Amino acid sequence: MSPSHRIFLLSPAHCSGKRAGFLLRKNARSTLAQRLRSTEGANIGEVFTFMSGLYFRGKLAYAAAFANPPEGCSGIQVIVPGLGLCPPRAMIDLDGLRAIAQVPVDPGDRRYTDPLRRDAACLAERLHPGDAAVLLGSIATAKYLQPLNEVLGARLHVPQEFIGRGDMSRGALMLRCAAEGRELTYITAPPHPS
Repeated sequence: MSPSHRIFLLSPAHCSGKRAGFLLRKNARSTLAQRLRSTEGANIGEVFTFMSGLYFRGKLAYAAAFANPPEGCSGIQVIVPGLGLCPPRAMIDLDGLRAIAQVPVDPGDRRYTDPLRRDAACLAERLHPGDAAVLLGSIATAKYLQPLNEVLGARLHVPQEFIGRGDMSRGALMLRCAAEGRELTYITAPPHPS
């Protein structure tokens, strides 16, 4: 029997925080800000890495090192508020980033949960028994676990090593593991916190 497939779900960067402001402000001049203003835009992976720094860079590096997706499925999928699950190479422009920043990551807001549940349901159809969708994000709140658990159930996993760690610690851990070729231990996601 072939080994189980594994895809990674990456939690989003904070799209209305200080670093997002560097991209969104009117007089932004960085190369990335200028690309967001071009017709081509920039990809979600690099935009979220800029906004989140070490943590998102660690998630991307780790997922790229260990993803083993089923055929026809992206091994890395980013939770994008208002858009659902997107591959990190999906392109956005300035208007797209502004729209994302307007959607709160709140399990009570359907603008966030409806697209996420929709894409998680499509993903669930592609996963075989024994496959796992591993959340690389906070497991201390309901904002990711609740909508994903409702759709993916026992196929949703989290790294055991994330329990009790903060964002920067998780980012550094994932970068080390990716560099060393050492995978974390995945456990079934706990029921979402109340």
